[in-house]
Amino acid sequence: MATVKFSKDHEWIRVENDEGVVGITDYAQTQLGDVVFVELPDVDRVLEAGSEAAVVESVKAASEVYAPVSGTVTAVNEDLDGDPSLVNSSAEDGGWFFRMTISDPSELDGLMDRDAYRGYVEGLD
Repeated sequence: MATVKFSKDHEWIRVENDEGVVGITDYAQTQLGDVVFVELPDVDRVLEAGSEAAVVESVKAASEVYAPVSGTVTAVNEDLDGDPSLVNSSAEDGGWFFRMTISDPSELDGLMDRDAYRGYVEGLD
């Protein structure tokens, strides 16, 4: 079973063995509004935890998407090129941004589980 962790920057990472699938949370897409464009990282790009990995643009604003952990991009969700609204309709499933190998699994310990993230978001409103 995959583990899902969340960052304070509203990214999620679904961990499957030594690989992670990354996207933005449902809370983040709600705050952004209608997503109109997503700039994805290049495959084979090496990311440090907390570094800018992608950009999501909505009718309201453009926002950076940060790497929740360090690793190397192995794939991007090309479906977002043709249909960026997938981020709105399926933020934590079909609207994923990229896959990555995780270079330091201990960095996952610094992220929140779903319950902790839910509490964090409730504190923001």
